[in-house]
Amino acid sequence: MGENDHADQVKENLLELKCHFTWNLLFEDSDIPDLEMRILEEVKFLDIMSTVGMHNLQAYVRHKKGQNEEALQSLKEAETLAQREQLGKRSLVTWGNCAWVHYHMGSLAEAQTYLDKVENTCKEFASSFRYRMECAEMHCEEGWALLKCGGRNYRRAMACFAKALEAEPENPKYNTGYAVAAYREDIDVNNISLEPLRKAVKLNQTDPFIKVYLALKLQDVGETEEAERHIKEALSSKSCQTYVVRYAAKYYRKKGCIDKALQLLHKALQTSPDSGYLHYQIGLCYRDQMIQLKTEPGEQGSKQKMAQRAISEFQKAVKLRSRFEMAYLCMAEVQAEIRQYEKAEANFQKVLDMKNLVGHIEQDIHLRYGRFQQFHQNSEDMAITHYLKGLKIEEMSYARRKLLIALERVAERWVQQNVRPVESTSLLGLVHKLKGNMPEALMYYEKALRLTEEMNPEF
Repeated sequence: MGENDHADQVKENLLELKCHFTWNLLFEDSDIPDLEMRILEEVKFLDIMSTVGMHNLQAYVRHKKGQNEEALQSLKEAETLAQREQLGKRSLVTWGNCAWVHYHMGSLAEAQTYLDKVENTCKEFASSFRYRMECAEMHCEEGWALLKCGGRNYRRAMACFAKALEAEPENPKYNTGYAVAAYREDIDVNNISLEPLRKAVKLNQTDPFIKVYLALKLQDVGETEEAERHIKEALSSKSCQTYVVRYAAKYYRKKGCIDKALQLLHKALQTSPDSGYLHYQIGLCYRDQMIQLKTEPGEQGSKQKMAQRAISEFQKAVKLRSRFEMAYLCMAEVQAEIRQYEKAEANFQKVLDMKNLVGHIEQDIHLRYGRFQQFHQNSEDMAITHYLKGLKIEEMSYARRKLLIALERVAERWVQQNVRPVESTSLLGLVHKLKGNMPEALMYYEKALRLTEEMNPEF
């Protein structure tokens, strides 16, 4: 076999592996600095979870940056941990990654050595494939990798954990993974994460990490007493404190206890000064304080001060995470509140120009920009344009429901004030159609046709 034939054969075998190089993890190059920082945080602070997967992901990210020697160092750490923790099948992921890195470095013999390790283990566990295994452990590893790489991967992560649970329905780790993925994908009123989170907490009663997620979800659905109990239990735990504190802060901010939230966030910032998420949450606290001051007479100076504090924190967040769309949106909204309209417009345009966003985020962008146009720029035409753009994205979400409400309110007011009657009546028809109210939709469309005939008899 010639050298090229051998390389082609190695490549063909590598493609059969189940590892980070074959899982199609979706993230942008600009996401890498923040992803690296979050991986390091998880290795350092999430002390109840095995960090083998994070070392594997770190290796893949380092390879993407062209740092193959550093990638091998991460994989060496993963191998050592896997041996110490006797992880068995999960070592296949590490060996697969090692094979790929050596292949990219031109070391075909080393790549083959790791392929042989994978093949021998597959034989040992009687896999029907030569270089991969279809098993719960592998689905779980893939799920955590997808989950760590951002919103475009969450749905697939959820499917991976679901496959793992088919094999072991009561496995605590698989239930935790599924519950976290469901929480991240929980973007509509059906609350898909509530029961998975309850089950995960039941199976992981000493894990404060999953309790905080359940507390936040319970808060969303109005189960405040149970939510409070889980938050207090999580905060009293010794483990995972950096993670617990940041999510507990979100809980207290949503509860209206801004001072408590800020206290927790500044505590978390001491261990994670470069966390864009923490600066974003601090910005939200100052924004909420600014909104409270809006209703109090004679507080314009304080309102301005809080707005500038919020903007400063959002600026830190986007500096650390250049594609942090929610931080840009919230910054733009605060700028609009203090009449910095040009700066607000510039930040809205940054998110409107972003590519490869998940559907519900795109919907939220059009909703918020539409509101900006409607309430700060007095352009209802432009607002309607963006409400309609958001509604073209068919994903069901909170943002989509809000888009429908916003469009319906403008259309109803236009109908009442006889503004562009054909267009406004047609818009009400569309709103009812998208809500699934077909008789009402038909009624408004027929009315719009009659109005057209009245205005243009030749029609």
